[in-house]
Amino acid sequence: MLSKQDIEKIEQRGSSVDQVIRDINFFKSGFPYLKIVSAATPARGIKVLDERQKSDAELSFYQYKGDVCKFVPASGAASRMFKDLYEAIPVLERGEGIKPGSGVETFLNNLDMFAFYDDLKNTGICNFSDSLSVLRALLGKEGIDYGSKPKGLIRFHKYKEESRTSFEEHLVEAAMYARGENGISRLSVTVSAEHIEAFKKHLEDVKLKYMTRFGVVYNVGFTLQSPNTDTIAVDLDNEPYRDAYGNLLFRPGGHGALIENLNNIDSDIVIIKNIDNVVREQYLSETIRWKRILIGLLAGIQKKIFYYLNRLDGAYNEDLNKEITLFLERELCITLPPLPDDIVKDFLKAKLNRPIRVCGMVRNLGEPGGGPFIVIDADGSTSLQILESAQLNMEDSEVKAIVSSSTHFNPVDLACSIKNYRGEKFDLHKFVDPETGFISTKTIEGKKIKALELPGLWNGSMSQWNTVFVEVPLITFNPVKTVNDLLRKEHLA
Repeated sequence: MLSKQDIEKIEQRGSSVDQVIRDINFFKSGFPYLKIVSAATPARGIKVLDERQKSDAELSFYQYKGDVCKFVPASGAASRMFKDLYEAIPVLERGEGIKPGSGVETFLNNLDMFAFYDDLKNTGICNFSDSLSVLRALLGKEGIDYGSKPKGLIRFHKYKEESRTSFEEHLVEAAMYARGENGISRLSVTVSAEHIEAFKKHLEDVKLKYMTRFGVVYNVGFTLQSPNTDTIAVDLDNEPYRDAYGNLLFRPGGHGALIENLNNIDSDIVIIKNIDNVVREQYLSETIRWKRILIGLLAGIQKKIFYYLNRLDGAYNEDLNKEITLFLERELCITLPPLPDDIVKDFLKAKLNRPIRVCGMVRNLGEPGGGPFIVIDADGSTSLQILESAQLNMEDSEVKAIVSSSTHFNPVDLACSIKNYRGEKFDLHKFVDPETGFISTKTIEGKKIKALELPGLWNGSMSQWNTVFVEVPLITFNPVKTVNDLLRKEHLA
């Protein structure tokens, strides 16, 4: 299956031959469906906080003395934002008109409302009375070249005296909740190799005004998705796909590969939020408040778990074991299987001594995204998980009914504790469930291939984390998946 030359090239990439063979076997066997007990809902699994609980969590945030770092996956290309505009170009080139009522028409009719409107004017090549000229100036290299830029460098919001990219809005946010007592605000941003220099330059261009305004010093690290997390592609017979020169094809392993980047962050708490989920500053207060609430809740749960772990280091205590069992059930939805007395203490310690995450969940209003569920783990206990539909057997009527009963979805709004009760960093790789990846079909050079995505960052890559779900308001979730999403009120001047 793999030649000596293949093995040499795999090792040159920094990849593992054993991992490549495991991936090929996953193509052959597929990934097992997860066993779900129920959707996580406010009845069980999702905390809905009252005003007292919110205030207590905010107080916990202000009292917290540990490090906080913001982690922003930002390697995604902006080209998908402009999919409809790309498709309109050949239509216009053929002399045909734009379909009335289409997204393209909406875009063209509202051009002056976008933050990049002045940039289009300044190109000197944009004829605003000619739709084709506008699209070429927007997407092409002869204009502002948004077709090849990452989302983080797209101007999202227009203000009276300036306009801001989504990256800038993350700088503003970070100053509000990811800053230490020393005034340093830390961010770790994953970008693609082709754009890292552009991000660095953009940071240098804009950071001074925000540092001056918010009284912070930014410590921003740009990291790359490691090539050794790429996964091998196979043909439809599950044999390694080879190009015209006989070379193996490796593809990026999806956002699950970022567990490597997250694992390299040295911080007590890490906040995870996608690059395109930002709002104009006038709408920011609720977002900031809820980030502080999530961090405060995490700090409180972390404190309780660390207390129990220190107690478990002492002599066997049956009352303590019962108290911890009740805590796991009530706070983390972990119901333990029947256990022999002689392993209860070690089992409880293993359950507690894990990374912790507090995840915001938004009421389900039809937006795309994974959902919160209670599942049965391999050891017979239950846990809270964020699952995608591909991980569930939707042919099973019971599973389908459980999914249809779900009330919330995952907006990617996480506060994570990645150090143990002794202050040591967890090795996050140890808490990944490798059997929760995804297989998809792609086309390359006119041929169909199968591609493998690693367990998603907030899905299987955090499968063995201790998890709390908290309802957060919809105002905290404002993703920009298409350019016309920038016409929503949360993004407009």
